[in-house]
Amino acid sequence: MKWMIISDIHGSINDLRKVIDIFEEEHMDHIILLGDLLYHGPRNSIPNGYDPKAVANLLNQYKNQIICSARGNCDSEVDQMLIEFPILSTYSQIYIDNHRFFLTHGHIYNEDNLPPLNNGDVLIYGHFHKPIAKLKNNIYIFNPNSITFLS
Repeated sequence: MKWMIISDIHGSINDLRKVIDIFEEEHMDHIILLGDLLYHGPRNSIPNGYDPKAVANLLNQYKNQIICSARGNCDSEVDQMLIEFPILSTYSQIYIDNHRFFLTHGHIYNEDNLPPLNNGDVLIYGHFHKPIAKLKNNIYIFNPNSITFLS
């Protein structure tokens, strides 16, 4: 099974199209979204290709392949009116081979504020626009980076 993990789109249709092209080319099965889908927020510049409605429309085309969408600090109830899959959960969990994958945006749970995890579990979060892949106290920690605001 091939997953694509996407975080911090911040309304950039240009960057989302590039990532969806890779999803299609690689014949991936599912998409995990880690929040901050439509809006850029007050701390970020307006991204190139800023078009939240187009982002919502493109993501809705993949609603059956999206298995998780965590709410980011820039996501709101109003966004749910455009998005055809749930986006308002603080986190989701997937269990594979006795490992918990804790999927969240990162503004609440992150490597400095760990959720209750066991040895060998995996924390995947976004928010900080900084790629991370490491093992800390027997917890695997990943941040895929923002697809829009690359660090």
